[in-house]
Amino acid sequence: MTLDLSLPTAHDDSKAPGKTSKWLAAVPMAFLSFTVGIPLIIIFVYSFLARPSMGVGVIWKLDLTHYVKIFVQDKLDGTRSFDTRYLKVIWNSFFYSGLTTVGTLVLAIPVALWIATRDPRKRILLVFLVTLPFWTSILIRTYAIRQLLDEKGVLGKIATTLGFSDNFQILYTPTSTIIGLVYTFLPFMILPIYASAERFDFRFAEAGFDLGARKMTVLFRIVLPQIAPGIIAGIALVFIPGLGSFLQPDMLGGGKTNMIANVVANNYGQARNWPFGSALSVLLCLITLVATLMISIAARKRKEAKV
Repeated sequence: MTLDLSLPTAHDDSKAPGKTSKWLAAVPMAFLSFTVGIPLIIIFVYSFLARPSMGVGVIWKLDLTHYVKIFVQDKLDGTRSFDTRYLKVIWNSFFYSGLTTVGTLVLAIPVALWIATRDPRKRILLVFLVTLPFWTSILIRTYAIRQLLDEKGVLGKIATTLGFSDNFQILYTPTSTIIGLVYTFLPFMILPIYASAERFDFRFAEAGFDLGARKMTVLFRIVLPQIAPGIIAGIALVFIPGLGSFLQPDMLGGGKTNMIANVVANNYGQARNWPFGSALSVLLCLITLVATLMISIAARKRKEAKV
């Protein structure tokens, strides 16, 4: 019996797990670059081009005035003044997105905690029911909410029965926009909070009750800090897409709750001012980027403080 004293041969680098994962990641990255990166580059370039006097499209001529028009208004007498119209639209976007985030958060925390405390078999069914709205187009769901909030809809008939039909008007108001946004984004808040709550050991909450703590104390001092990663993820998933919401303000607000996405759509459609619409789109992307960075920094600081 002989011993093999030869040195082991080096493995082929092409078969290494790291390189395999890189090749696997290259396909989705290429897809995202084509479907997301290239359109963003086109919009960014269009925002610096001139608008044709007739028709739609752009003229390949450098024009930097579109970003100035967001904040400066040209008057008929040839003077200029500070324009607050688009700043108000941006503020509306933040305001409605913030209200949507708060509304979904208040509704999602009890639902997520309740699902997390059910039997494992029941959790599967409950999570399925939460994700069930994703199976339907958001346009159809918005139409359903519109019919529900209409004077002649279910709520209108209830108001008529109770004698409040004269003062009942929810559709085409800011309230209907908030209702539609909360309904649309509620699953995005429930799922990440549930994912964190499912990993939480509820024996800590029981220990708090045994030591004499009240329900609100246990909730705010024990439960919420432990499911904070899910809350932060839910806030990001609701607030950031909420800034660019279009259907709900347009179909439920009736033009009374314009957000920046509606103004961008109007510039691409009715106004046919593609360069200015592109400039507003770039501004929306920058605002979204800042919001994302702020949420990421908050999550990182919390993680560092916990360590």
